[in-house]
Amino acid sequence: MKTNRTIPSKYKKIIVEVCRVLIGLVFIFSGFVKAVDPLGSAYKFHDYFAAMGLQWLDFSVLPAAFFLSALEFSLGLCLLAGVYRKIVSWLVLLFMCFMTPLTLYVAIANPVTDCGCFGDALVITNWQTFYKNIVLIIAAILVFLWRKQMTRLFSKKCRSLVALFTVVFILGVSLYCYAYLPVLDFRPYKIGNNISELMQIPEGAETDVYETTFIYEKEGVQQKFSMDNYPKGDTGWTFVETINTLIKKGYEPPIHDFTITTEEGDDMTGEILTDAGYTFLLIAHKLEEADDSNVDKINTLYDYARQNEYRFICLTSSLPEQITEWKESTGAEYPFCTMDDIALKTIIRSNPGLMLLHDATIVNKWAGREIPGEKDLQSPLENSSVGVPPVNQDVRNILLLALILLIPLIGLYIWDRKNRIINI
Repeated sequence: MKTNRTIPSKYKKIIVEVCRVLIGLVFIFSGFVKAVDPLGSAYKFHDYFAAMGLQWLDFSVLPAAFFLSALEFSLGLCLLAGVYRKIVSWLVLLFMCFMTPLTLYVAIANPVTDCGCFGDALVITNWQTFYKNIVLIIAAILVFLWRKQMTRLFSKKCRSLVALFTVVFILGVSLYCYAYLPVLDFRPYKIGNNISELMQIPEGAETDVYETTFIYEKEGVQQKFSMDNYPKGDTGWTFVETINTLIKKGYEPPIHDFTITTEEGDDMTGEILTDAGYTFLLIAHKLEEADDSNVDKINTLYDYARQNEYRFICLTSSLPEQITEWKESTGAEYPFCTMDDIALKTIIRSNPGLMLLHDATIVNKWAGREIPGEKDLQSPLENSSVGVPPVNQDVRNILLLALILLIPLIGLYIWDRKNRIINI
């Protein structure tokens, strides 16, 4: 006698609704945190291409960053809204079928230590990323198979407007953050953070653990020895080299690469971080690629800093000849110091950009096109809005973006419900 083992529709619906909410929220979060930092995503694509020997694809890193964030966010929101159920479920499944084996490779080969799937907002290991994708691909399969069980929040008449608005919204966020600075900063160099404090290693924190191997040679044959059995005092062996292998990573402070070196090669990091006054740091990680359209404002700002006895330094990773070329082309009279290129790109997503410190605390940051002009520099920083950090900036930006996204969608939903009965 045959028994009916099919899953009842009401259970399918519950499973599908849970799965689509799970996928939708993860995709929206992943796409959004990439969208607010498109340059960060581009840098991550560059790291992947470099690790895989695909540097010839570097021309595509920025377009890929825009595309990936828009794709994830739009698929996630459309899935939550239940629009284009067949197309969206297909695309989500294809996306996960591509990403799951890719993240398995990344977990095994470990070409980069951070997959970057959630940007700097949430850093997880490569294996955690793979396990996360296993859950998502299972959910994607169920959503695809039972997509007709999904609730549609909008009628077919409105679904194109929902999809189009979603894409325009997230691309608009990406373009704004690319032109200026990320509206949400998840890096350790965010406004309000104290650089000195974030460079400290807590007492009792774990340190790096290394395994030491000695290479000795005897009669033309080299052999490895450990600390316990190396041929100490045996003249028949000739020492060749010592190899230290990291076997366990210890505590690493959030800021560990903030080192400022003068053009003469002197370390002045401590001098900068112990300065109780204001310090302007003009940051141009590559002077040869920097936008020079606002050099007049930069020079005016330097004159203002010198007049008020504030420190002003340009930090770059460029070579001395490129620094000289910048000075000659822009008339720059301010001093230059060097810093690691990756650190500079982490500090600010603009080339050039400006960061203001006060007693090692980050007071404010500006993209190159936002650098304070003459009208903003009429009084000392103590009495100026330039020297005052923005209040509740993250909360304000989140609320503003939420309103920009939700008000049109809610309005469209109300209009749709009022004028047409949705066919589920």
